[in-house]
Amino acid sequence: MKRYDAIVIGGGHNGLVCAFYLARAGLKVRVLERRHVVGGAAVTEEFHPGFRNSTASYTVSLLRPKVIADMKLHERGFRIIERTISNFFPFEDTYLKLGGGTARTQAEFARFSQKDADAYPAYDAALEKVAQVLRDLALKTPPNAGGGLRALLSGAAQGWPLSKMGIEAQRDLLDVFTKSARDFLDGWYEDDHVKTAFAFDAVVGNYAGVSTPGSAYVLLHHVFGEVNGKLGAWGHSVGGMGAITQAMARACEDAGVEISLEAPVARVLVDGGKAAGVRLESGEEIAAGIVAANVGPAMLYRQMLDTGDLPADFNKRMRSFKTGSGTFRMNVALSELPDFSVLRGKEKAEHHTAGIIIAPGMDYMDQAFDDAKAQGWSKKPIVEMKLPTTVDDSLAPEGMHIASLFCQQFAPQLPDGRSWDDAREQVADLIIDTVNDHAPNFKASVIARQIHSPLDLERKFGLIGGDIFHGTMGLDQLWAARPVLGHGDYRAPIAGLYMCGSGTHPGGGVTGAPGHNAAHEILRDRSLVRRLLPI
Repeated sequence: MKRYDAIVIGGGHNGLVCAFYLARAGLKVRVLERRHVVGGAAVTEEFHPGFRNSTASYTVSLLRPKVIADMKLHERGFRIIERTISNFFPFEDTYLKLGGGTARTQAEFARFSQKDADAYPAYDAALEKVAQVLRDLALKTPPNAGGGLRALLSGAAQGWPLSKMGIEAQRDLLDVFTKSARDFLDGWYEDDHVKTAFAFDAVVGNYAGVSTPGSAYVLLHHVFGEVNGKLGAWGHSVGGMGAITQAMARACEDAGVEISLEAPVARVLVDGGKAAGVRLESGEEIAAGIVAANVGPAMLYRQMLDTGDLPADFNKRMRSFKTGSGTFRMNVALSELPDFSVLRGKEKAEHHTAGIIIAPGMDYMDQAFDDAKAQGWSKKPIVEMKLPTTVDDSLAPEGMHIASLFCQQFAPQLPDGRSWDDAREQVADLIIDTVNDHAPNFKASVIARQIHSPLDLERKFGLIGGDIFHGTMGLDQLWAARPVLGHGDYRAPIAGLYMCGSGTHPGGGVTGAPGHNAAHEILRDRSLVRRLLPI
């Protein structure tokens, strides 16, 4: 039996980040990835001859600057192109462009409401103060319930900045964590077009409506990132998202990490109440006193461990751990750019380089969620379209384009026992038709399409219920309660077993934070001296 100091299950970006920090500290580390390519859901793949795309995760902002610097990703080819404007919203008879600076955004809002234009700077400042709280907490381990003096001191240290916030900011923080996106935005704006421009972020990867309590937090989760030092910005990774994880893999290999592809883990081995290694689906067993799981909690605890190795209450909690982001993902090869009815032109223009959001109205987004709950999918789905070839023409043949379609709302499991395999083509047609309603040349320009239903996302990327965040990001599954209260510090209830994926704090998205934090907790456990060192 081969032996290592640490095994990382899953070669997604968080697994690679965790492996890098462990290897840099001198551990002998092996990463086991079930697919033929490293990167997890952040990969670039050819989905039709000559057409490549980020086939799952498709845009970047949340990756922590410390991780970028420590892994020297810029030296390994990491490059992000910023969006000139963030989003373009085609409505029935008008459009709205979001981003490009405060003055430009105000001028755009003034087309709909001068009051909303005047309110924007204060809203932006308020949200930024709250977003900074997330940035400050992202690379810190949550205090663990029942963790004694250390947890008490950690909680005090992390809570201290909140106590220094002004009362207005504290009220905004409470609103964001408890209110629906609709209620939160109603407190700031009057026009539905303007509110829609912000509310969309509340349903990205969130199987909920904009009127669902707690949905305002997901709105915030999508604005705490940065690109090239610009807070809140989003961008395109040159070469697709796979360029990021390939750079991470090179950093790992340079640090001495061994990466194995097509090596699916079937079981975590436990001996005497401690992690002892893993068994692959091939039957091969690999020994290690440290096992870090980059798979989601639902997969780890329901599929890779014997329930007898876990406390009864923990098993109960994991059976009810909520997954399902309502996501349906498509990649489309195009012969030409979409020509929108409200902003004509097939030649590349500013709005083609933005996130193109088909979600015309707050009621539209709520109805999409209601439809999905009733019948399994939205009659009029929410679609975010990115056209990566408008900023990176290496991804398609000359003159051709690709479109990433990130779509909401689609039930993780269809009602009445139906399978997504039986409905995926029908729903893909519906999504194409939805885009075509706003850009009438779109359907005819489609050369090929790749479909990822919630079931496809589960089978291909290991995302249980198609959940892109490895678990719902509600108030009951955040911070010290992610994935469950008492184990928010990346430690499983089995000695030597750790969690390093998006099912832990600070949650989903390509952040690298869970991998970073888990690695540092592993190293704390190995040495008393390391417990005294700053993270």
